[in-house]
Amino acid sequence: MTENKGIMLAKSVQKHAGRAKEKILQNLGKVDRTADEIFDDHLNNFNRQQASANRLQKEFNNYIRCVRAAQAASKTLMDSVCEIYEPQWSGYDALQAQTGASESLWADFAHKLGDQVLIPLNTYTGQFPEMKKKVEKRNRKLIDYDGQRHSFQNLQANANKRKDDVKLTKGREQLEEARRTYEILNTELHDELPALYDSRILFLVTNLQTLFATEQVFHNETAKIYSELEAIVDKLATESQRGSNTLRKQTSNPIKTSSPVQSPVNKLNNANINSNYQNQITTNGGSSLANSQPRPESPAAALVSATPSSPVENGVTTKSVERPELSDLNASAKATTTTQTSPTEDKAVVSEAVKPSETEGAAATAAAAAAVATSVTPAPPATPAQINGNNNEPSIAKEGGKQPKELPSTTSNAEAAAEAAANNGNSIEEHKQKKLDANTADLPPGVLYRVKATYGYAKEDVDELSFEIGDLIRVIEYDDPEDQEEGWLMGQKEGTNEKGLFPANFTRPI
Repeated sequence: MTENKGIMLAKSVQKHAGRAKEKILQNLGKVDRTADEIFDDHLNNFNRQQASANRLQKEFNNYIRCVRAAQAASKTLMDSVCEIYEPQWSGYDALQAQTGASESLWADFAHKLGDQVLIPLNTYTGQFPEMKKKVEKRNRKLIDYDGQRHSFQNLQANANKRKDDVKLTKGREQLEEARRTYEILNTELHDELPALYDSRILFLVTNLQTLFATEQVFHNETAKIYSELEAIVDKLATESQRGSNTLRKQTSNPIKTSSPVQSPVNKLNNANINSNYQNQITTNGGSSLANSQPRPESPAAALVSATPSSPVENGVTTKSVERPELSDLNASAKATTTTQTSPTEDKAVVSEAVKPSETEGAAATAAAAAAVATSVTPAPPATPAQINGNNNEPSIAKEGGKQPKELPSTTSNAEAAAEAAANNGNSIEEHKQKKLDANTADLPPGVLYRVKATYGYAKEDVDELSFEIGDLIRVIEYDDPEDQEEGWLMGQKEGTNEKGLFPANFTRPI
């Protein structure tokens, strides 16, 4: 067994050595070579066909990868569209159906390209390696044939001199065997190479027809899907222009304060006082209100009118609850604020209203009103707005603007109302005076001065600034001077650089 392997290895080495020697001699021009121009033409066509098929296979594989990547990208895009498209919008179910159809269409398209185009292309290109091996074998047999031919020619030249018929006969047999092997392969390749080259047309027609038909179906169906999606979005746009899906802006109601509920006795007493007062005006000649001098407001009326308005949150007005003492004071104040007489005349009116013929409830109310009229001191003259308007409704500083904020307190309702009235009435002037005393040295550019929070404030709007007691705030200019509100400042909180509006009476300049 080992001897047989050694013999076969020796023959193989000898054969390769003989072929190498023959190639060298042919390249050097020492010996001639067998030429076949027809086969050379077939071989050139085969090489071009193989290069084109390999390139087509490479590019189509890349195209398949891109189609699958586009399929995944289309799926994620449609998922995002379905996520952002809200269920209550029109066409939501149709949108879901169309996106599902699009995903199915992409999957079918990728499957057809791989199954009906790529697999036949791989089969077509698989013929070339086998054919190339056969061509290489033919070339080796051609070298063997040329080598045996040259050896036999040498034997013939030497046989005339030595007359060695044995070697000559053996050389002739080897030559015939090499010629027969070469001619068999050469004949087969002369038939197969042209047939393979001609098959390119049928393959391209079949494969490209499948490719283009698949592309046409895919793009036509895709166009229909996207046309439906466009119609859905157009319908949504039309409904949006009509305001079907637009949130209505919720505006807060005007600030109102509810008057306290009076007992039946108080209502009866108030009615008696008003009736007696009208009788006095009639007996005195009905003097005109326009010609009389403004009289001072009673402290009770001034107290109620100066009370800050109750906060309004989310368009709901919260009603203030007053103590019974304030209700009595308001009832007495209403009986006196509609006239412009002096405090002496007010006393006469109240004293005249007390008559023996009145009921016990009326006598008690008149006594209380007389006590209030004699115990209080005259207040400064009321403004025309207070005379003509309702003293129980707070005035608005600027229509459509922000209201001056009420200072927080833990005192009773009456004390808190008095303190808030004083703070809101004088906060702007005091803040302007303190602003002049503020230290403006070593401030960053754009900062007017600095203030320190004396009360905590939680913002009620997005453009406001929240802070705690002791926070430092840099006061800066408004971005738009027309947006400036009375009693409000634009500031930037130190440490966090939050920017927004804040009430001036919640801080003090430093």
